[in-house]
Amino acid sequence: MARFPAQGPAPYDPVPLDPRTAPVPRYGEASLADLLPAVAEGQGVPGVTSGLKLQPADRVCVFLVDGMGWELLASHPDEAPFLTSLLPTSRGGTGEPITAGFPSTTATSLASVGTGQVPGAHGLPGYTVLDPATGELMNQLRWQPWTDPYLWQPYPTVFQLADAAGIAACQVTAPHFEHTPLTKIALSGGAFHGRLSAEERMDFAADRLGSADRSLVYTYYAELDGNGHRYGVDSDAWRGQLMYVDRLAQRLAEQLPPRSALYITADHGMVDIPRDPEARYDFDEDWELRAGVARLGGEGRARHLYAVPGAAGDVHAVWREVLGDRAWVATRDEAIELGWFGPRVDDRVRARIGDVVAAMSDGVAVVATESEPNESELVGMHGSMTPAEQLVPLLEVRT
Repeated sequence: MARFPAQGPAPYDPVPLDPRTAPVPRYGEASLADLLPAVAEGQGVPGVTSGLKLQPADRVCVFLVDGMGWELLASHPDEAPFLTSLLPTSRGGTGEPITAGFPSTTATSLASVGTGQVPGAHGLPGYTVLDPATGELMNQLRWQPWTDPYLWQPYPTVFQLADAAGIAACQVTAPHFEHTPLTKIALSGGAFHGRLSAEERMDFAADRLGSADRSLVYTYYAELDGNGHRYGVDSDAWRGQLMYVDRLAQRLAEQLPPRSALYITADHGMVDIPRDPEARYDFDEDWELRAGVARLGGEGRARHLYAVPGAAGDVHAVWREVLGDRAWVATRDEAIELGWFGPRVDDRVRARIGDVVAAMSDGVAVVATESEPNESELVGMHGSMTPAEQLVPLLEVRT
C-alpha cells in the first residue's frame, strides 16, 4: 500500500517487526509487580510470595519517582551523585534494573506496584482503554468516565494484606491523591498521610518507618515525569528536577531508623520524540491508520486499536505495513499469548485490550492531534517495551 508524504513519514518499505521479538517484561522475577510481594514475603505476610528475592527487613520504605528510568539515571551521574552511588558501577552500589511492565505508563505501573498483580490481572492495561460495559474509552489515570473502581480492579493491595498482618502500612504523598480511584484500588491500605512539600514527605516517611517494629511505607514524587513530558529528558528543566530528586533520596536515606531498607524505583522511563513528521504519525490525518478503527486507545508509544466489527484483521495488516520496523504490532490474541500483559489475563480484562496492540520500537509515536491535542504536544513520551522506557531502577539503602 502506498504512503504519501503529506500523511506522515516519507515512504519506505521495511520488513515489519515480528511481535515475538519484543522484549517482554520480566514478570514473575524482576518486574514492578514483584517488588512489594517480595518485601511483604520478607516481612512474613501470609500467602504472599515473589520470584524477586530481597533480603528481609523489619522496616521498608519504597520511594517511587515518576519517570526516572534506569537508562536516564545511569546517563546523568553529575546531576544525581547520591543515586549514582547506589548503582552497580559505583563502589559498593548494588542497584539493578527491573522492568516496569507493559505498557510502561503510570496508571498501569502503579497498579502493578500496589497490588503485586500483572497488568493482565489487575486490569489497568494502558493509559486509555475500552470499557466493554459502555463501549467508551476510559482514562485510567484520571478515571474518566467514572466506573466503579472496585469492580474494575478487585484484588487487595499489598498494603492491605500487610496491614491485616499487623504491619504498620502507610502512604505518604501529595494530599490530592487521597481520594482518587487509582489510589483506592492500587495504593490504599493502612493510613494515608498527605504532605504538600516533597521534603515533608521524606521526613514524615522516615518518621513513620520508625514508628513500629514492622512497617511498610510508600512515598512518591511526580514532577520529574511532568518536566520530561513538557520539556523533554534532554532539557535543563528535567536535569534540574533530577538534581532535586537526588537530594530528596539522600535526605530520606540519612533519616532511616535501624533495621530499615529503602528501595528507590520508578514507574517507567521516557524518550524524547522529535517534533517532525518523520517521527510523529498523526492518526487524525492518516486515512490508512484510521481505516477500520472505531476507537484509538493507549498513548503515543503504546496503542490499543479497537476495530469496527469484522475489520480487526485489516487493521492489523495495515498498521504492520505502515509502521514497519518502527513498531511491534500484534493482534490481541498474539499479545496475550506472548505475555505482553503478564503470564495471565483475567477474563474481565481481555476485552479492555485492543483488537490490535502497537508498541513502538523506534523513536516514533502515533499521535492524534485533533482528538488528543494535549498528549500530542508532549516532548517526552513512554509506554512501549524499549529499554529506555521499560527498565527502572531498584536501588537499595539499608541500616
